[in-house]
Amino acid sequence: MKPNPEIILKLAAVAHLGLIAAGMLMPRVTGLWAELAKLAPFARRLFCVYYAFIGLCLVSFGLGSWLLAPELAGGTTLARAVCGFLAAFWFIRLVAAIWVFDVRSFLTTPWLRLGYHATNVVFGALPFVYTWLALRG
Repeated sequence: MKPNPEIILKLAAVAHLGLIAAGMLMPRVTGLWAELAKLAPFARRLFCVYYAFIGLCLVSFGLGSWLLAPELAGGTTLARAVCGFLAAFWFIRLVAAIWVFDVRSFLTTPWLRLGYHATNVVFGALPFVYTWLALRG
């Protein structure tokens, strides 16, 4: 059976929602707000703005993947470019998860370890999905 790109895009959209939920839990789990309180006001605001922008990107990527699934699966030049951008975004995020962020000290419970591994599965799956869509034309 041939994979249905629209269904795969909708699954990717749901995965974005899962990442949003994980991102909302992360500051509490890592004690991030207490660490931010130690920063100068400018640095604290800058981080909060970046954090909000990343959240907005995830919401937009998820909504776009859900609502525009037929268009993104259509193989037009624009659809392939958008999917290529999303593939690059998620590939870079996967690289960061593997080689930049060391979260071992925060994985203190089985649930946190499970959540961490689940997010890494999503970080690995999303670049594959969007690369496939960008290249399938």
